[in-house]
Parts: sequence; structure tokens; C-alpha cells
Amino acid sequence: MTKKDFKSPTKGPTQRMLRVGEMVRHKLSELLARGEIHDDVLASHVVTISEVRMSPDLRLATAYIMPLGGKGADAVIAALERHRKYIRGEVAQSLNLRSAPDVRFLFDDTFDEVSRIDALLHSERVRRDVEKK
Repeated sequence: MTKKDFKSPTKGPTQRMLRVGEMVRHKLSELLARGEIHDDVLASHVVTISEVRMSPDLRLATAYIMPLGGKGADAVIAALERHRKYIRGEVAQSLNLRSAPDVRFLFDDTFDEVSRIDALLHSERVRRDVEKK
């Protein structure tokens, strides 16, 4: 196998990427739960970190977040972006990596997508097709 075979875009994340992503997710959750990030916006919202995806070189961590109820997501992401440097430092201290990953935050819209698909599956049109069989 050549080195190119390992970089195939069709393959999923490696075990190391998954493990480091989960460690970053736990650290971010710990920072938010303990209130170590001092910000009024973050103090007034309960934030869920559903997933952290790592780049193949482990230098970029993309954290998917969702405030409770989905309200105020833009304000929460802006608050986390303001404290990105502090968060990166805290993550770097807890992980034993060659370089600290840069963390970026995105709104997790998978819950909305699941609701949309669920509504489609329960629609009259689909129900009618399933009952025919």
C-alpha cells in the first residue's frame, strides 16, 4: 500500500482522530460545566457539545454545539469564538499532543435534520405508501 491509500477521502476518520476528538469534547464540556469560561452569554445558556471532529493532522478541531432549546446559538458561538485562545490553551494542557489543535465552533443542525426526516416519514403520503404493501 502506498501512502496515498491512507489519505483516501472515502475512508472515515482514523481511530486516533476519533479518540482525540472525544478527549477534546470532554474537555470542552468540562470547561462549560464548571463555568471556567467567564462570559455572561455562556453563563445564561446551557450548551451541548454533540461532537468534535478532528482534521487528519489533528491541528483543527471542529466542535458542533447546540444551546438548550436551540435559541441564542449565534450569541453562544460568538462568545466561544471570543474565548477561543483561552479554550485552546486549556485543551492543550489536558492533551499530550505535539501541537495544540485550533478549535472552531459550528451550530449543530443534526437535531433539526432528524426532526425534518421524522416529519417526512410520518407524513400522510409516506404512510399511504407503506400501508399498500
